[in-house]
Amino acid sequence: MDSSGSSENVESRVHELNIKEEEDMNIGEIKKEEELSVEQIFAKKEVPSWKKQLTIRAFVVSFVLSVMFSFIVMKLNLTVGIIPSLNVSAGLLGFFFVKTWTKLLERSGLLKQPFTRQENTVIQTCVVAASGIAFSGGFGSYLFAMSERVVKQSEKGQDGFEYKNPELGWIIGFLFVVSFLGLFSLVPLRKIMIIDFKLTYPSGTATAHLINSFHTPEGAKLAKKQVRELGKFFTFSFLWSFFQWFFTATDACGFQKFPTLGLKAFDYKFYFDFSATYVGVGMICPHIVNVSVLIGGILSWGIMWPLIETRKGHWYAADLDPDSMQGLKGYKVFIAIALILGDGLYNFTKVLSQTIAGLYNKIQDRKAMHLPVAECSSPVAKTLSYDDQRRTQLFVKDQIPTWLAIGGYVAIAAVSTATLPHIFHQLKWYHIIVIYIFAPVLAFCNAFGCGLTDWSLASAYGKLAIFTIGAWAGASHGGVLAGLAACGVMMNIVSTASDLMQDFKTGYMTLASPRSMFVSQVIGTAMGCVISPCVFWIFYKAFPDLGMESSEYPAPFASVYYSMAKLGVEGFSALPKECLKLCYAFFAAAILINIIRDALGKKRSWFIPLPMAMAIPFFLGSYFAIDMCIGSLILFIWQKKNKAGANAFAPAVASGLICGDGIWALPSSILALAGLKPPICMKFLSRATNNKVDTYLGS
Repeated sequence: MDSSGSSENVESRVHELNIKEEEDMNIGEIKKEEELSVEQIFAKKEVPSWKKQLTIRAFVVSFVLSVMFSFIVMKLNLTVGIIPSLNVSAGLLGFFFVKTWTKLLERSGLLKQPFTRQENTVIQTCVVAASGIAFSGGFGSYLFAMSERVVKQSEKGQDGFEYKNPELGWIIGFLFVVSFLGLFSLVPLRKIMIIDFKLTYPSGTATAHLINSFHTPEGAKLAKKQVRELGKFFTFSFLWSFFQWFFTATDACGFQKFPTLGLKAFDYKFYFDFSATYVGVGMICPHIVNVSVLIGGILSWGIMWPLIETRKGHWYAADLDPDSMQGLKGYKVFIAIALILGDGLYNFTKVLSQTIAGLYNKIQDRKAMHLPVAECSSPVAKTLSYDDQRRTQLFVKDQIPTWLAIGGYVAIAAVSTATLPHIFHQLKWYHIIVIYIFAPVLAFCNAFGCGLTDWSLASAYGKLAIFTIGAWAGASHGGVLAGLAACGVMMNIVSTASDLMQDFKTGYMTLASPRSMFVSQVIGTAMGCVISPCVFWIFYKAFPDLGMESSEYPAPFASVYYSMAKLGVEGFSALPKECLKLCYAFFAAAILINIIRDALGKKRSWFIPLPMAMAIPFFLGSYFAIDMCIGSLILFIWQKKNKAGANAFAPAVASGLICGDGIWALPSSILALAGLKPPICMKFLSRATNNKVDTYLGS
């Protein structure tokens, strides 16, 4: 699942490192029958027409799962910003719900159409498109960064700064006018990307293997067992979150404030907070991601921040508010930004160079052949395997007219250009036109690079828009808000374009029609444009301290994005006294670490941490890193004892832990909106403080 901000880079890295494990888990059963190719196994099953692949039950199930996953993604987005791939759980639950539905209808004699892998692909596509808006919509990054809450927290003690508070109406309107452009931008090139260039799209390929495996007899049995395990841990996680709620009368109470490593360590954010979500995330993320986050926490909260605190009065004024960006918080945020930008710039350059080299090689391979347009279809080469022949034949059968793609892009761009300046008056029509001229080219680069490496650079293009449009608008004309709004426009286009190509690859490998894929993506995106803002609105209204550093939902990347926008407009004057030198050092360190990782190669670089992952705890603390490392340790021990069982069931167990705790956010929000507060405050005090409290109460 794609979603925005620096967390998108972490998610992409998780995909890149973990894709082989996911494929091994899901296609093991199919490989037993490798003498027969995948499509020979399904040869006797009729492929339904594209209209029959789009069923009412598929979209009902998609809607239910979209609401569920939107809550999960939103919670992760507003807490730490690390969003693991939830493709396994989306695929499992989609398969389970429709399979149960069809069995009930079959017993009653009302079943008119069996459940096919094409319909399963439609559900997967719709759910990922809808829940992806919870991520790319910027609710924990660029969009919330515009709010009064974040601006006032970043500009402590100063007035006169522009902000735009979230409102349900304009958020839904904004998402509707920017989220569909990416879907139309690359449709004419789908045959070139999937068939002619044969791009891998690892996540799309792994998802296709997952769906294909579900619909074999052995794969269906395994899926049932996986769903059973997911259900067990979903129930446990939900009930555990419900139990914890009773002890959280205030933000300083409860199991999540348990000083498991001591009170001094707790003050520096080192503790285990009993979160089932982060333990589950740790089980899904590769070990190197979890360890990198922990190393970043130790480096920042264990070493750097205590040392910088000793320079209070020299490096920053001693009387500054703790939330002032000119004080210690400024060091936390801007050094993290330096790491993020250094890592992002290196990977942007690397992937862009790979994209250009790959594109050149593909074109050279085709030599004098003309690139086909969407309506053209070249004869299938005799050298193709049976699978490729079958898949190519069906992929080119249902065409999406080029005039529809170009006309759709131009029409939506025109509406968007007229609408967006009314939502953000700082963003002018000429800013938007420039973005829309360059967006298809950048979308192509991102989709091509994603097909080669599984690495989405949508957040990098978003940051590029922040700096360019923000500087163009200028500080006196609302450059900060203009840059943030431009970031949202660019990210949505580039991100949805690469998502659509991933879905086309999945559809190609499951014989789902490109038309059904496109329609499913459009419907899923429309669902997400309504569901995600509503889910965010529940969080926003239920938790008045949302976005504050001490909140249960601190939305850390909102402050980061605001600071980036301010840096782009005001330059280095926004930094505390000695911060620039440290930023240079960490920017260079991020690039150097990546060079060392690539020089050593994948087999020998397993012990080198990831700079992007290291940056996340710089302003959040290490509590979630400890949870993630515990999840990683559980998986490591499980793999040592029973590797086959761990590979088959660990993603389902992890998904259950994440989903149960994530869904608890809905009833907890309802309880908060109703004014019902937990009855107990479980709080931990030092012996000296406890004696003072006892003396006071006893007097």
